[in-house]
Amino acid sequence: MLGVKKEMVDRGQGDQGVFEYEYDEETSTVRVNTLGSMYGASIEDYPEVMARVINILQEVPNAESVILAESREYEYGEDQVKLLREIANAIQEISRQGYISQDVKTEKCDQIYSEHLPEVQKMVFNKLRMDPVGAYVQIKRKERHLRQKMEDGYPQQQRCCKYFLQDVVKPVKERIEQCKFIQQAQDQITGHHVGEREIYREYFHPLVRPNFMLTKFMSLPPERGEEMERYEMDNIDAEVTVYDVPHKTRPVYHIDPPEFNLSEEKYNILDAARRFMASHDPQEGEFAEPDKMRDVFQNIGRDMLRDVANQMGVRLENDEMEQLANILNRYTSGLGVLELLLSDPKIQDVYINSPIGDSPIFISHQDYEECETNLIPTKEEAESWATRFRIQSGRPLDEANPVLDTETEVEGGRARVAVIQENLSPEGLAFAFRRHRSRAWTLPLFINNGMLSPLAAALISFIVDGNRSVLFAGTRGAGKSSLLSASMLEIMKSHRIVTVEDTLELPVPQMNDLGYNIERMKSRSVITQVENEMGADDAIRTSLRLGDSALVIGEVRSEEAQALYEAMRVGAVANFVGGTIHGEDAYSVFDRVVNDLGVPRTSFKATDIVVQVNKIESPGGMETYRRVTGITEVRKEWEDDPQEENAFVDLMRYDSNKDKLVPTDTLINGESLILGRIAENIKEWKNNWEAVWNNIQLRKDTKKAIVDKYKETGNDELLEAEFAVKANQQFHIIAEKVNEEYGEQDRERIYNRWTEWLDQQVK
Repeated sequence: MLGVKKEMVDRGQGDQGVFEYEYDEETSTVRVNTLGSMYGASIEDYPEVMARVINILQEVPNAESVILAESREYEYGEDQVKLLREIANAIQEISRQGYISQDVKTEKCDQIYSEHLPEVQKMVFNKLRMDPVGAYVQIKRKERHLRQKMEDGYPQQQRCCKYFLQDVVKPVKERIEQCKFIQQAQDQITGHHVGEREIYREYFHPLVRPNFMLTKFMSLPPERGEEMERYEMDNIDAEVTVYDVPHKTRPVYHIDPPEFNLSEEKYNILDAARRFMASHDPQEGEFAEPDKMRDVFQNIGRDMLRDVANQMGVRLENDEMEQLANILNRYTSGLGVLELLLSDPKIQDVYINSPIGDSPIFISHQDYEECETNLIPTKEEAESWATRFRIQSGRPLDEANPVLDTETEVEGGRARVAVIQENLSPEGLAFAFRRHRSRAWTLPLFINNGMLSPLAAALISFIVDGNRSVLFAGTRGAGKSSLLSASMLEIMKSHRIVTVEDTLELPVPQMNDLGYNIERMKSRSVITQVENEMGADDAIRTSLRLGDSALVIGEVRSEEAQALYEAMRVGAVANFVGGTIHGEDAYSVFDRVVNDLGVPRTSFKATDIVVQVNKIESPGGMETYRRVTGITEVRKEWEDDPQEENAFVDLMRYDSNKDKLVPTDTLINGESLILGRIAENIKEWKNNWEAVWNNIQLRKDTKKAIVDKYKETGNDELLEAEFAVKANQQFHIIAEKVNEEYGEQDRERIYNRWTEWLDQQVK
């Protein structure tokens, strides 16, 4: 319930004008309108503003937070308001107890009281509101001064000074000392000069929110925070600083985007434009096409900003106009601060816990693990996000369906989205975002960041080309889905691909843009169980009727496992089959598939390769690295337990001393049965391990050459999907031509021609 709006005049502070405030009883929040005030909206910087707030807290003693609103909102939380409320209570109690009333005077001491009482009254009723520490310093000085008079004065003066100290100064001083703020500031009081505000800047740190935004923002770096890293996010013109803070177990991720650093006139322009844009009520169909809606809002917003700026007499340059249009679009058609976080390539997860507004957004950072951010969303913003995701996904989110599993995409990043609400979440909405790159991962990218070696990338490429069935296994967040996505780019464009996912994470749109023949199928989420969507098992069976295709399953985790293995076992899928699954190694994958998902144990033999991806911790445990820790083939000559019957044979194994995958003797000596089966289908390779090994080595050389060329030139595009696919195509074309010319795939000739092509691409 919103309390009655009140007008109030500051008492004892001169002509400071009339200002208004509102009290929201439901949230215990006082919102003070400081627009147009000559004193600004900062408790820590302006004594007049501090005095205003203390006056209000005397009127509204139950307030737990205070918002000072002008073109931006500055919110002071419960702990900070409590410090001020204690000052307000102290002023009222000192007045109520009569310590400084005219009644304390005595006839014989009228001179002492007349000389000193008005000063103490001014300290309490004026200075204590505006500068509590300064008032305390003054009262202590008054105490010292009177004690000196007691020593130097005549007897009557000594008695009067003693009475004044005992009846006025001492109880006032002791009551002020009971305030927690004065207690906390004791170490700094000695050097405090009355009127200085530096001490208040240490204790009062508002959350800042421009009027056009809903998210609150901690603008100041964390107190005593030590900078660990600083980097720029060029795509949104934002700076990120990561701080190590004493006595905190997690770092602080502090983002400073342009929308928090605009001039007052630009804030006013944005706010006016936003109010106009808010009058447009988007239809559900617009939310369902976010890219189209964003383009429309960008154009409308740019025109609206230009009109508002002209009306306000403000001249904006083209780059300033574009910056404001981007910001406006972010907070109208976009996802607000979520876009800031999802655009950071170093962020892997974003967590927003219930109840919304009580805690900051948390993120998982690739270099610093779990961090808390300087952003706090509001309940209103969370409800807006939930509505957006519900409409875009076409899936319900209500009391009967308290979980929503979907995906979202912004410029610079894609994310899997999980939303929960009542009744599952007693305290309301909560969100989790698993971030993916907006561009597809590639094997050269993984080589460059150390996740796998060039030989491992070559082996995976060879296996995918050989149309084997591969499960990418690992713990959550290890990178198995990303590695599957990169491996998909090794599929020849001449092959059709069908994907089956319940949440759309695979880079299908990007592969479509690259010219792949690829069809995406969306199955029912195992979490939400939306009845009008097809189950994953039926989707897989349907995919087999869509023509000869490679089959990629986003994640094998439910009833689709039986349908998948049924299809593989009877040879219904003659091309590459890939998917991800939770598991640390080959045996844990077998255990999950057979014992958890109900696939007959002998059907597991349809699995050819298990690629294991895991997180490796640094010796101190402060950092983690994603690494491919094993490439294991599954042999077929076993009956009951593949582990006991030696069916799991490593082709490559992670060496922690070298921090990379190294080949096993099985691979080097050509003893792999799976690679042998691939070779059987190619005339030139059958019973010729040297030819097979040369092809794998040749793939290794080309992958490494791409990464080396990137390091030499600094051209990021060499690692991206467009170039990786082009390089793969050229490799196959050159290999085929050399084979036609010389009757064999001569490794040296192929590599020399391919590197000539590579050099031409980067001129």
